[in-house]
Amino acid sequence: MAEEAQKNTATALRDRVPTMSDADLASLNANAQRLKTAGTTQQRAAASDLLPVLEAEISARRAKKLASAPAKAPRATKKKAAAKAEPAEAPSE
Repeated sequence: MAEEAQKNTATALRDRVPTMSDADLASLNANAQRLKTAGTTQQRAAASDLLPVLEAEISARRAKKLASAPAKAPRATKKKAAAKAEPAEAPSE
């Protein structure tokens, strides 16, 4: 009976993953990682079942953020910035 309740809980969490905030998703992922190694047999099974779903969602969100981020112009080095700031001096004769 308890094993069935554990599976239902994992299934319910799996269904809620896409609607979770990034902070909630990170927290759940950390807890699942912890339970995978330090939990009871049932908790380890549930965590092992849930981790691939969490990792896929985190990866998808990370890729989406990277794709939507604006391209950054390369930063000028200090040497180039200093050269632009100083006017070109004519050689003195």
